[in-house]
Amino acid sequence: MTGPTLVLASASLRRLALLAQIGIVPDRVISTDIDESIQPGELPRRYAQRLARAKLAAATTSEAYVLAADTVVALGRRVLPKAETEVDARHCLNLLSGRRHQVLTSVALRAPDGRLGERLVLSVVGFARLTERQVAAYLADQEWRGKAGGYAIQGRAASFVRFLSGSYSNVVGLPLFETAQLLRGFGWQMA
Repeated sequence: MTGPTLVLASASLRRLALLAQIGIVPDRVISTDIDESIQPGELPRRYAQRLARAKLAAATTSEAYVLAADTVVALGRRVLPKAETEVDARHCLNLLSGRRHQVLTSVALRAPDGRLGERLVLSVVGFARLTERQVAAYLADQEWRGKAGGYAIQGRAASFVRFLSGSYSNVVGLPLFETAQLLRGFGWQMA
């Protein structure tokens, strides 16, 4: 393909793999360094949108399509953290056990001509009630590390999911249908 390039403003290997699944391989990947702190009173939807926009703004490249995204796991009005420690992951899993939660991904796109587009995708996930043994086994596996809400649906945590309403790829980290529609709508040539 000739023409403008595509830059992914995310170093997420999951997002790269998801894009490859639909035949998109970014020309460049930029790891953006933004402050991901939640602002006082900030709700999950606004938080996801703010972070995706901040990643887009941090990718200061011209004459390219720039794609950025941020995924948030929310329990009601509460944003669950990206689990960095076993204590974080255990806390998230205990909160999610036997309950429904939301996974929101904000996808932001800047076209070479400066046009901006954004989609917010929401999926609802229901977890089974988890036993201490299930939690301990999941924690020992380390799959939770760096994952929003302390779990990865594409791994062992799939056995915790009673139901999913919405986009599976959104829960993994990038809603593919909406991302493809956004790119096509802005003139990105794809099959």
